[in-house]
Amino acid sequence: MPRRPLPLLFAALTLTLAACNSGNRDQNDNPPPVPDYQQTHPTADARRLQHRGEASFYANHFEGKKMADGTRYDGDSNVAASKRLPLGTKAKVRNLETGKTAVVEIRDRGPYVKGRVIDLTPATARSIGIDREDGVAPVEVTPISVPKGQGRG
Repeated sequence: MPRRPLPLLFAALTLTLAACNSGNRDQNDNPPPVPDYQQTHPTADARRLQHRGEASFYANHFEGKKMADGTRYDGDSNVAASKRLPLGTKAKVRNLETGKTAVVEIRDRGPYVKGRVIDLTPATARSIGIDREDGVAPVEVTPISVPKGQGRG
């Protein structure tokens, strides 16, 4: 039985691995897949995640930086940061002083200041009546939809 030369085997393995990796995209340029939502209105599990506290603004220096889900932060978007809600959750944020509401998508973690429950983009904060001068406001956060397999436990 003839032996195959080691260099030929190495070359074949290298070409096989290169072919397997050629279809991979750069993860830094592509956002993660959109979660499959289990509902469009709160279930008992989602309502259990409803909470109150203070909302604050993202700082300007976060513009363009990666968030916890891998996407880049845009201060004009409707994304938000929460330590409590699963990434991909859509939630209604209601300013308890003005009654104004906005729908956000949780794509980041934070805020890391005691008493604060959500960080909003400047655009979203303005839309519910939080201005830069005050910086924070009491809010109620109510999940609208939670990605499948999340919100339980």
